Amino acid sequence: MLELYQAEGCPHSADVRETLTDLGISYVNHNPRRPGNEGGDVLNEQTTEAMTNVGGEDSIPFLVDTDRETTLYESEAIVDYLEQQYGDGGD
Repeated sequence: MLELYQAEGCPHSADVRETLTDLGISYVNHNPRRPGNEGGDVLNEQTTEAMTNVGGEDSIPFLVDTDRETTLYESEAIVDYLEQQYGDGGD
């Protein structure tokens, strides 16, 4: 299962969502906070805490791939990972 911690209106999160859609990948979407240069307002304290507990950072976008036991921050790294693992060259 893929879980994406992201924010609506965040261009980096949008890049990841677009890649997930283009690859036809189902995922669970979490919106822990609003986008912003210094973190944005927390929308859901429990979701923010869960993200921080799993990844160690309060940063979005953040992808959790439970099947492959992989976590990633940074949209470019996430997009590269998705294309490699789930694109034409993936498993």
